[in-house]
Amino acid sequence: MSQLKTLSKLLQQEKFIETQQKLQEKNLPKGITVLLHGFPGTGKTEVVMQLAKSTDRKIMKVDISQVKSKWFGDSEKIVKKIFTDYKSFAKDCEQTPILLFNEADAIISKRKEVDSSNVAQTENALQNILLEELENFEGILMATTNLAENLDSTFERRFLFKVNFQKPSSEVRAKIWKSKIATLRSWQYNNLAEKFSFSGGQIDNIIRKINIEEIIHGSSVNFDRVEQFCREESFSTQPSTIGFINIK
Repeated sequence: MSQLKTLSKLLQQEKFIETQQKLQEKNLPKGITVLLHGFPGTGKTEVVMQLAKSTDRKIMKVDISQVKSKWFGDSEKIVKKIFTDYKSFAKDCEQTPILLFNEADAIISKRKEVDSSNVAQTENALQNILLEELENFEGILMATTNLAENLDSTFERRFLFKVNFQKPSSEVRAKIWKSKIATLRSWQYNNLAEKFSFSGGQIDNIIRKINIEEIIHGSSVNFDRVEQFCREESFSTQPSTIGFINIK
């Protein structure tokens, strides 16, 4: 939260301009690069959206999966074009926009051993180009990933802020449940929070199913049904039998 509060203040236009000027005077990179990493469904992308909204900045979102073209050589050109397009986009914006790399592990994962594989060579070449672009970057870049442990160490210093998103505590989960469903009792919010270690995104899935159920059947969903939805949400909660059983 401390880092996010700093970012929120930093991206206010007056502070942003002042910061870039000071960094440039000290011959330091003036680009603001942020890696938001952690458990899925904890709000990484949503935080980027809210930062952009609160500071009146536009977002240029990049679908990383489309960067990795099957045609050898195309991917490198696409990465360069992303940054060229961003510079052009920035010129049309009143304030420096945010370049968002969603699920960035697809392009900044650990390097592969260089062998006869064109795929390994292409992915390593992609990373070299991206490292070069980040070294000279002067805008605002935010990247999200669920797999920070798989990122190549060469990218570590390229990100000025590294914000770790953890699963909410039981107390926070209870508050999330209460903010989403107004019809339960206090002990029921606490019960759901303690029994199911969900992220905010997983809780949202259940809330959507509750709304669908109420539309289809025209009646409110009771607590037992909410618990059932919770049990269905995680693969790990489904009982399974492996091996042979005796049939009599």
